[in-house]
Amino acid sequence: QDERNQVLTTYLWVRQTWLDAHLTWDKDEYGGIDSIRIPSSYVWRPDIILYNNADERFGGSMETNVVLRSDGHIMWDSPAITKSSCKVDVSYFPFDGQRCHLTFGSWTYNGNQIDLRNQLDAGDLTDFVENVEWEVLGMPATRNVITYGCCSEPYPDVTYTLLLRRRASFYIFNLLLPCIMVSFLAPLGFYLPADSGEKVSLGVTVLLALTVFQLLVAESMPPSESVPLIGKYYIATMTMITASTALTIFIMNVHHCGPGARPVPPWARRLILHHMARLCCVYEVGESCKSPQRAQGGQAAVGDTGEPGESPGEGQVGTEVRGCPLDHCLCHHDALLRNVGYIAGCFRRHRANQRRTGEWKKVAKVMDRFFMWVFFLMVFLMSVLVLGNAA
Repeated sequence: QDERNQVLTTYLWVRQTWLDAHLTWDKDEYGGIDSIRIPSSYVWRPDIILYNNADERFGGSMETNVVLRSDGHIMWDSPAITKSSCKVDVSYFPFDGQRCHLTFGSWTYNGNQIDLRNQLDAGDLTDFVENVEWEVLGMPATRNVITYGCCSEPYPDVTYTLLLRRRASFYIFNLLLPCIMVSFLAPLGFYLPADSGEKVSLGVTVLLALTVFQLLVAESMPPSESVPLIGKYYIATMTMITASTALTIFIMNVHHCGPGARPVPPWARRLILHHMARLCCVYEVGESCKSPQRAQGGQAAVGDTGEPGESPGEGQVGTEVRGCPLDHCLCHHDALLRNVGYIAGCFRRHRANQRRTGEWKKVAKVMDRFFMWVFFLMVFLMSVLVLGNAA
């Protein structure tokens, strides 16, 4: 079956039988000969053709012999290779099934001249040769009587419906499973360290890989409005990867915000650094996500920054000033005090910038872990939905 051009190629044995009252004889007068085989061109034949023929040459049946019996019954078996139009519905590709119709009828004789009927209720599939891609479920036959707009006479036809179901193993192992495995690589981009420089590259590489798979599917599908199931999965996955790459760029901007950034807002500190960090199991070195943080450690971290005007250097200087006589040391000079204060202020600002930068880096790390689990869940749910619709 050519799905892109929506053409079905079939190899058939067309069997036609009819009664010709002018071709009878008494077999007792001819040595008991009950049947003879003569070329089909020597007798009258009904002009039965395939209505939905899609062959550009419009080839018919092979010119084989007919079997003529003494009572006037004629049987004509002829092999034929037909190309018929078949409307392909690829909504559930590669877990789809197709219904292709083969409509046979007379081209010039109406129903008052030829009473066309099907001998069997279904096509004979005894000698059917198995196809590697399609499984034939049946071939029921129906007789229809249609009155066309050109003529007032009824025209009967016999329609065989070929029920096909696609063998999806090839497409599962070559299109679906690689897509699922590549899709699970996309959330791992959030797990990469921000300083590695490969976060965005991984997302773009996965997006390009899925684009190649999407082109492979599009080349074999007809250009119709119905998008196949696997195509929807590709589009959803590519949209998700595009969103993850955009979020990765935003998170890297947060990670590399630098010492000149504003402090972390209180709501972000409370929501991200406390609740989401515990939920995503993000913790510092030496801590555990299962044990609460020590209050003393937190107080010590806050105390490292110091208050304005207080630093270890300033406290020591003050002690020296208060503990030594003014006529035996130089600590009372204003210039020296200003220099020590400047050094202490620089150290204090440096520690504050480090703490602010570290908080933003932890915010970026928590967001990375959170979006990683969110996108893992999305990939899993999309895979389950695809397999569920296929079932």
